[in-house]
Amino acid sequence: MRTRQIVLCAVLFLLTAVRHPLDADVRGCQCDVTHPESLAAQKECSLCAEAEKVPAYQEVFFLKDRNPTKPNRILALPRVHTPGAHPLSSLSADQRHVLWAAALARAAEAWGDGWAIAYNGEEKRTQCHAHLHIGKLLPDQENEHFIVVTTVGDIPAPEHAGLWVHPVGGKLHVHLGEQVNETVLER
Repeated sequence: MRTRQIVLCAVLFLLTAVRHPLDADVRGCQCDVTHPESLAAQKECSLCAEAEKVPAYQEVFFLKDRNPTKPNRILALPRVHTPGAHPLSSLSADQRHVLWAAALARAAEAWGDGWAIAYNGEEKRTQCHAHLHIGKLLPDQENEHFIVVTTVGDIPAPEHAGLWVHPVGGKLHVHLGEQVNETVLER
């Protein structure tokens, strides 16, 4: 009986302590790096706080995903902050190119050709600071909703939705139009 109570408490703790993309929405993010207390006051601003620790000259940085249910994930983040929900579309073309190039290199280094990179849409992200989830692509995730691109500069920057990218035959398949995309990655 006691063991069951402990397990139940642990499950309840995880359900309340770990935010899930289905429960998230960063469209109303109020992060303001000129007021550090705003970063500490909101859970969705913790990646903004991490970005502030990175030297200004470093355009991209990586973090291990702190979510205990995602032990095999790496996050790629731009150092720069943008207003509101920090959509990829608010980064300049050059900033997006640097971010994607760094993320693809890190993905290939970690998982060879078996990687994918996912970006969740604003309605389902748990953190407002733009970030890409890098991980191993789960089997049988390919669907018919993708475009083929040859360079990172051709990866679109959707306004509100997310996307996921993976290599196929020396090119990239970019899957568009969904809010939750990180589910294609191994946890």
